[in-house]
Amino acid sequence: MDAVIKVSCLSKSFSQRKDLPGIKGALKSLFLKPTSYHAIKEISFTVSQGERVAFIGPNGAGKSTTIKMLTGILHPDSGSIEVLNLVPSKQRHSLGFKIGTVFGQRSSLSYFLPPKDTFHLLSKIYEIPAPIYKKQLSELSEIFEIRPFIDKPVRQLSLGERMRCELVASLLHKPDILFLDEPTIGLDINAKLKIRGHLNTLSKETKTTLFLTSHDTADIENVCNRVIILDKGRIILDTSLKQLKKAAVKKKILSITTDQEKLNLDLPYTKVIDNKEYNFLCEIDLTKTTTEKIIHEVLKCRGIKDITIEDPSLEEIIRDLYHG
Repeated sequence: MDAVIKVSCLSKSFSQRKDLPGIKGALKSLFLKPTSYHAIKEISFTVSQGERVAFIGPNGAGKSTTIKMLTGILHPDSGSIEVLNLVPSKQRHSLGFKIGTVFGQRSSLSYFLPPKDTFHLLSKIYEIPAPIYKKQLSELSEIFEIRPFIDKPVRQLSLGERMRCELVASLLHKPDILFLDEPTIGLDINAKLKIRGHLNTLSKETKTTLFLTSHDTADIENVCNRVIILDKGRIILDTSLKQLKKAAVKKKILSITTDQEKLNLDLPYTKVIDNKEYNFLCEIDLTKTTTEKIIHEVLKCRGIKDITIEDPSLEEIIRDLYHG
């Protein structure tokens, strides 16, 4: 597939002046020389059409800075960016007609008007012909299930309803790429499930490229098929979600149900998590042993009713990568 985002040796730094406490300190700060720090350090990656990419990292890693450069809000210090064959910092207006953005903490909807009014205004801004606008709004209203509240003022909508309308607003002009910054922040579990399901439906039906940043690993696991991990302004990992789980999993969780209230089991290279109420739970260190060897030892015991083996959660995997 053709690359819709091309980033090569991208760098961005900011000047920062140290603030000293008190009035005298504030005056003194004016004469201090600003220090420079690198938010992004020579990162390179490409994204193909239809990919669903999670762009993640700890706070201060440079995620927001990168997205602002990809959308033309910030200019890079060095390196090159092409988004849909356009240079964002030089062709921001043209790019705006081809991309959509959703920020979980910022709204594009008018607070006192119904979403439908904002949608109509956006159709004029993006110069969408009336027949195409009506068709697109009808299709998106069905996908995101917003018909019951499309005529209610935004101030009367729940957060989940508002976020679904935000997504519709960003998709009215049929963008080729949708940038999502914490799209499910603050939502309850049901609203999150709906948003994730709608994004998957959208991606499959329209081949829209999704570029997502989120601290919620469930967003990543349920929406994305590729993960780019950023730390201290550098890319530390760029791989598929499947490969991430396969390569980064260094432990397994073994759960044993038994007819004994407490199981006397001493397994090599394992860490016991729980051993009571007819359940034995432990963590297997895969760097020193294999699951097969541990299961072989377990099967020697009497009274085993059930055995379950699970991978650690994606959240644990990513946390371990950050620490590493």
